Amino acid sequence: MSATSLLTGSATRSTATPATLSSGTPGTVMSRDIPAHEFRAAMASLAAPVTVVTCYDDTGSPRGLTASAVSSLSLDPPLLLVCLDRGSRTHDVLTGAAAFTVHLLGPENESLAKKFAGPTARRFEDVALATGPTSRHAPQLADSALRLTCARHDVIEAGDHTILVGRVAVADYLGRPAGGLVWHHRGFAHARPVEAR
Repeated sequence: MSATSLLTGSATRSTATPATLSSGTPGTVMSRDIPAHEFRAAMASLAAPVTVVTCYDDTGSPRGLTASAVSSLSLDPPLLLVCLDRGSRTHDVLTGAAAFTVHLLGPENESLAKKFAGPTARRFEDVALATGPTSRHAPQLADSALRLTCARHDVIEAGDHTILVGRVAVADYLGRPAGGLVWHHRGFAHARPVEAR
């Protein structure tokens, strides 16, 4: 699921031929891709964290979007990745920014996730921003469970998306359990720890 199509859905971009495996010995290369609609349906079963990613543009204005394709990448150095749809209006700003912040959202943040998946010009309307040392590097949303502020480490083109790799400089824990809001089967779901038995 692309970063900006999390809540709105995105059009099928290709009509790939159904996947077939080459005959012969094990480990041979597959000759075709799975169709886009089939791949999208399969990925709907993969629960993903719901985040908001923010940065400043060249004029110092806050920019951001809702992203679900976010993952840790490396422990040493501490790296994470965010996959961004190249068709997003926020793509170029985020990939060009020197720093960005990933906000991990909880179940109480559904409206915030929807807002940052909505019209670009209205995403920061009536959204409380936090102040502090890291706010000069990237906008800091006051209402999130965890903020990870990153320096841009790498930008990698991958199909119709760009992989933005960030080197995590600051982790701000905001006094409540981080996470819990996930995107699963094309809708919000709430994750919670399994109780000890």
